[in-house]
Amino acid sequence: MEQLLLKRAGKVNPVSSLDYAAAGGYEMLKKAVADPECIIPLVTASGLRGRGGAGFPTGQKWQMVKAEAADQKYIVCNADEGEPGTNKDRVLLCKDPHAVLEGMAIAGLAVGADHGVLYIRAEYPYVHTILRKAIADAEAHGFLGEKILGSGKKFTAEVRTGQGAYICGEETALLESIEGRRGETRMKPPYPTSAGLWGKPTVINNVETMASVPIVMELGENYRKYGTEKCPGTKLFTVSGHVERPGVYEAPLGTTIGELLAMAGGMKNQATLKAVQTGGCSGPIVGPDKLNVPMAIEECAAAGCSLGTGDLMFVDESTNLVDLCQNIVEFYAGESCGKCVPCRLGLHKLDQMLKDMLNGKLGEESIDELSALADHTSRCALCPLGAAGPAPLQSVLRNFRADFIADLPVKSGEEYCHG
Repeated sequence: MEQLLLKRAGKVNPVSSLDYAAAGGYEMLKKAVADPECIIPLVTASGLRGRGGAGFPTGQKWQMVKAEAADQKYIVCNADEGEPGTNKDRVLLCKDPHAVLEGMAIAGLAVGADHGVLYIRAEYPYVHTILRKAIADAEAHGFLGEKILGSGKKFTAEVRTGQGAYICGEETALLESIEGRRGETRMKPPYPTSAGLWGKPTVINNVETMASVPIVMELGENYRKYGTEKCPGTKLFTVSGHVERPGVYEAPLGTTIGELLAMAGGMKNQATLKAVQTGGCSGPIVGPDKLNVPMAIEECAAAGCSLGTGDLMFVDESTNLVDLCQNIVEFYAGESCGKCVPCRLGLHKLDQMLKDMLNGKLGEESIDELSALADHTSRCALCPLGAAGPAPLQSVLRNFRADFIADLPVKSGEEYCHG
């Protein structure tokens, strides 16, 4: 497989803008400086969609911001990679940060923004240093700054650090955090494209999306030779769990779940696959019958899976599904900002019920109540976090009800023990 996103990873000094340029980098920034009007048509023609999980067409988002009349616009790169099990953005930020910076600068030229903010999660402290050094080096050599590439065009960039809150991966909570407030979601509309950072029109894209921009600027419609008709290009997939070689793999969108498992060396010790979680920690958990499902947005949705962040976690038959669901729900309960009641109370109640099931205090008779509470929490929560927390549990109750019951503690006399 030809690598597009990872072609420079490990081959150049990540902080050196000159090394990046010598390997072909910043060439598309030169093209963008010479003809800013060509950018959005090229990005639109490529079919690039956001790689943060939502899959919104990148060119369409940029056109919306460009169309806004404002004295100031911003570019925000969302590097708050808080989805457990997902590590793709970290790889790009560590090994090819100038690709991300080039994508941000091109986005700025496209929409009329002269400043970018790279918002990175607190748990990546070593990456902060790399990014700040890369920005300083790019400014020193004229790739960023007041007069990029000696032109009259300006694009500056800065790094802002989150404080470890999962909710700040949601774009409006991220904006709240940058502005110095508690990370809580904003009511929409208005959307960030019209009223984003400091109330100004703002492009918000994921790290992987930004790193893809120079690629699509170069390839244009030829980018569509990779991936599927509706999801063109390549993507970074994080493969984890009971596999031989966990890691980040680049593959065309539309690569099947089974093919990605094979890329990771198959199941560890040739164990039997029990289930696979698709799209990240908040994604649905499905069975081995989904191995032929292509990892692309529409195909996944049709099959009850999720592309999401591109994370796939494979688990073998030693996995207790009740325990797995409790672990996931506990994480989301702890990450709730508490702004809305369904999420604040619903997730904690689900967590407690699952703990009681594991401790033998509740049994099979409580599954319908558990399912109803999960559905209510998901449906009524204010933001995507409240829907994300119960989603894996809902999928397990839908796809593995018999296995879920089998994984409950078995009754022996008057006491329960783990089965």
